[in-house]
Amino acid sequence: MSRDVLFLLEPGFADPKHPGRHFVCPHGLAIEGLLASAPERAGRLDVRRVGFERPRHAVIDVLDDAHQGLPVLVLGGAQPAPDDAQALGAVRFVTDPRRILDLLAERHGFPSLH
Repeated sequence: MSRDVLFLLEPGFADPKHPGRHFVCPHGLAIEGLLASAPERAGRLDVRRVGFERPRHAVIDVLDDAHQGLPVLVLGGAQPAPDDAQALGAVRFVTDPRRILDLLAERHGFPSLH
């Protein structure tokens, strides 16, 4: 995988435990805002929005069953992975939303947080 892949929950998802209500992920909301603020930069990475219900097969295919929590930035090979990235074999990834925002600025030219 050469490009970074960002997995987010689909905005407006339903939770079967709360019928008739729709939600956004509080951890992914700032990331969604950053993507919306610079759509020309969003094309520099692969953004995949997945449903709330588990199993989340799109995430499992890249990581594994134990790492389905979102958001997650899976780091491609086009740039070196930061030292603080987690690893599953050769796959490097970051799950902390604040760190994901920082990496979007560093790796893809998005505005930095102040």
